[in-house]
Amino acid sequence: MNQQILAWLVLAASVFAEVLGTFALRYAEGFTRPLPSAAVVICYGSAIWLMSLSIKHLEMGLTYAVWAGCGTALTAALGIIWFDESSGPLRLAGLGCIVLGVIALNLSSH
Repeated sequence: MNQQILAWLVLAASVFAEVLGTFALRYAEGFTRPLPSAAVVICYGSAIWLMSLSIKHLEMGLTYAVWAGCGTALTAALGIIWFDESSGPLRLAGLGCIVLGVIALNLSSH
């Protein structure tokens, strides 16, 4: 498999780990619940480690922007679905801007 493609897959796994860690953080209740607290540490640690692997083969700015943007957008979208968080037009427009920004950064790197 091409190293570039593998780096993108590893970055996707990093985003997934970051989103899982954020969900665990919600359930950790200020790190007072051991199992969700351990999940936060493991997921965030895994996310950073996986991102460090992908950054070897992708541009640093692009890697971080995709990681942060996708993680933010996914977390916000899942918060709307899972926790019934607000989903007003301005919030949805903001999520759209994040997604468009990540796409623009990706297109500009080629």
